[in-house]
Amino acid sequence: LTQGTGLMDLNRWLVWPFKGDGKVQQQLLDAQTQSLQQQIQELEAQNKSLKALLDLPALPNRKKVAAPVLSRSADNWWNLLTLGKGSTDGIKVDSVVVAPGGLVGRIMSVTPNTSRVLLVSDPNSQIGITVTRSRQVGILKGRSDRYGVLEFFEKTPDVKINDAVVTSTLSSRFPPGMPMGRISELKLDKLPTPQAIVEFVAP
Repeated sequence: LTQGTGLMDLNRWLVWPFKGDGKVQQQLLDAQTQSLQQQIQELEAQNKSLKALLDLPALPNRKKVAAPVLSRSADNWWNLLTLGKGSTDGIKVDSVVVAPGGLVGRIMSVTPNTSRVLLVSDPNSQIGITVTRSRQVGILKGRSDRYGVLEFFEKTPDVKINDAVVTSTLSSRFPPGMPMGRISELKLDKLPTPQAIVEFVAP
């Protein structure tokens, strides 16, 4: 009956901050495309293994809150950022933060009107992940840039360049299946555990 008026208004609201900046719009579109591709791969991998599917815990019905970025310190560019919403809007410590493309981080502190985000690229961030194609598991750690270091549990992991990685049931802080990034480099002879370099997909 509304002929999509609400959706048109929502679309205008979403794109308004980026209107006129074609580069930013393209970055967001590219990130969203990669995110959707990873989600498709994750679903396909889950469908191939009934056990893996049954082992995934049911996700709670989470409330979603859109929040603007207020600040991002030059000294801690890859570590922290501040959002313009807080406990008044229902945001709590350890709330999950996502952006077009995938996981960004988690809330580490809140005030009534702001909240601080620990980014996945922070070296203090450690997330359990799964390689979508092979279901290999490991721990992903930030390294203060757009890449993270993935440490595998197995000595000879089945992993390739461009494999997608998502959060796994090993992560106690994040729901499983959230897009994280793609493997850009392999360091399988690294000691004491094999490693890979993951490029985060969220811009």
